[in-house]
Amino acid sequence: MRCVSAALLSIPVLLAGALSHAEAQSPAAGTWEARYGVSLIGLPIGTANVTAAIDNARYKIEVQARLTGLAGMVTGGKGAGSASGALNGTKTASAGYAASGSNGREARTVRMAVSGGNATAVEIVPPVIKKPDAIPLTEAHKRGITDPVSALLMPVAAGQDPISAAACDRQIQIFDGNARYDIALSFAGTRTVKGKGYAGPVAVCKARYIPIAGHRDGKATRYMAENRDIEAWLAPVAGTRLVAPYRIAVRSEIGMVVIEATSFEPAMMATATGSTTPARPQRTSSAN
Repeated sequence: MRCVSAALLSIPVLLAGALSHAEAQSPAAGTWEARYGVSLIGLPIGTANVTAAIDNARYKIEVQARLTGLAGMVTGGKGAGSASGALNGTKTASAGYAASGSNGREARTVRMAVSGGNATAVEIVPPVIKKPDAIPLTEAHKRGITDPVSALLMPVAAGQDPISAAACDRQIQIFDGNARYDIALSFAGTRTVKGKGYAGPVAVCKARYIPIAGHRDGKATRYMAENRDIEAWLAPVAGTRLVAPYRIAVRSEIGMVVIEATSFEPAMMATATGSTTPARPQRTSSAN
């Protein structure tokens, strides 16, 4: 069950693998919300919720996840993360990141300040005690990074089809306060989904995990680095020039972990009277 708990608490990291840094205009104001079911070898083991408030060039995003059923009873695993910052042309400019997680035996919180793409301060409570085989983490590893939660917002360039290679074919530099790694994405095609809040095409991205520093040089890390069975499906957030994860699938040492949307609600736009109305989808062309 320890592996299952670790998989759930890493949901923000897994979702971060879907990041696209393509050039974009600032999205309109609104709120997007998605709920996900988490399964292991086809059996439901948890849930996750993501909510993002977008106000032109500013954003705030929150993630919550927990184990359910027998897995939840045995481990008590749960986690949460939040971030805020600016949507600045070609990328998300994080201003700060926080995360917490527990598995019934221990709990840990992470707080990180980010400025200009660089992590300027990190606080981890209790501190992570590095093992002798851990790859040293230097100040250089904290530069030019994105945090795992901010990475969920994915701008696509104006005039580009969001359900295309514009959502994939890139390498993302991620720092979570403890470890630095890259996620390399490649466009694999499109699929069609039909769910609550969204029905239509999604971009399918193959993903690879590339450890850089801060991690232990052990069997689990090598397994993930060699793993060729990681995939992310990206769906457009209606009313914006953003795409976001609809489905993440990762083969673990104990079986396939799938995080898939049970609802993917469009951005709610403020009206002149103060009420809200669902935003209309924005797609520039079809992808086959």
